[in-house]
Amino acid sequence: MRYNKSTMNDKALSGIKIVWVEDDKFLANMVGKRMTETGAELVQVVDGAKAFDVVKATQPQVVVLDLLMPNVDGFEILRKIKSNEDTKHIPVIVLSNLGQKSEVDRAKELGAEKFIIKATVGLDQIVPEIVHALKKN
Repeated sequence: MRYNKSTMNDKALSGIKIVWVEDDKFLANMVGKRMTETGAELVQVVDGAKAFDVVKATQPQVVVLDLLMPNVDGFEILRKIKSNEDTKHIPVIVLSNLGQKSEVDRAKELGAEKFIIKATVGLDQIVPEIVHALKKN
């Protein structure tokens, strides 16, 4: 995943609470820096077993979810988010290295708003996707 400093000062997500579920520490650090620059309030989760509880407790405006997580995978986290009355309204953007059609289809069937393959985007391309998901909901 690439990081483009040319749009660092935008505040496109100012005041937006995002739960970002990602276990890769390097990527999580990059994400943390970039989301802070956009004005977002970022809550990072590195353990799949804790993700749903964090989403339920914090009630973010959007969740960005990796599928390959320790302890509980992203598909199960997505299923829990979308089957719970308190969280089913929250848009979920899947951001994963998985990308087979069956995986994309499964995520969308479970209620993912968008499926993005990590290797094909930079952080600055994710910000507009988050903004778009927020406008739809």
